[in-house]
Amino acid sequence: MNYCMYCDEGFYETVSWSFVLGIAGDMHFCEECSSSLERIEGEICEICGRSFSLFPEQYRQENRCNDCIRWEEDDNWRGVLVKNRSLYVYNDFLKELISRLKYRGDAELVKGFRQELRKIYLHEFKGFVVVPVPLSQERHYERGFNQAQLLAELLGVDVVHALKRVLHEKKQSKKSRQERLEMKETIFELAVDAKLTKGKCVVLVDDVYTTGATLRQAARVLKEASALQVSSMTLGR
Repeated sequence: MNYCMYCDEGFYETVSWSFVLGIAGDMHFCEECSSSLERIEGEICEICGRSFSLFPEQYRQENRCNDCIRWEEDDNWRGVLVKNRSLYVYNDFLKELISRLKYRGDAELVKGFRQELRKIYLHEFKGFVVVPVPLSQERHYERGFNQAQLLAELLGVDVVHALKRVLHEKKQSKKSRQERLEMKETIFELAVDAKLTKGKCVVLVDDVYTTGATLRQAARVLKEASALQVSSMTLGR
């Protein structure tokens, strides 16, 4: 019997051919909790990875959502972030799960996403340099860990701490779209080992893509330091 990492209920793994052949991954969440995680599938925005099924047709143009089109129309942000790929829709269940991870110190929860995160990395970003989005020193001290670093370490490759956060910015979701486009404050700076990203393809790792502003801030610093290209991957979108 397994025990769900979220609700602690005991459960048995569903019998399947993968299970019989011994190639199924470890089950970390019970069926009820697993079904509450809404996988991003079907047609998505080619840049931010948002599911097109979640919003009306008029909010997209061909393979891009209107929000990403606005980012790409701005000279300061065009091409800064090549693409983002996320596992799940940021619904109420995932919001609560991430809140428990970040604010109640349940760091073990990240292990439940190892297999799926590795699939995304190997399919979309194999060979990319992995860079977790850093927390401010104050926030890191409060939590005792950086959830982005824990997620990055699940990928089973070397993690490069190429960035440091120098400003704990106003929550991006509270800003207007125009405020996000006009961001002038410096949130991130290069860290000592940033030379490891020069001329390389880089994938940033974070817990959630909300507006894309924070990820683009981080990506721009790496691009200005001669990273070849920068993408990102997150748990939620």
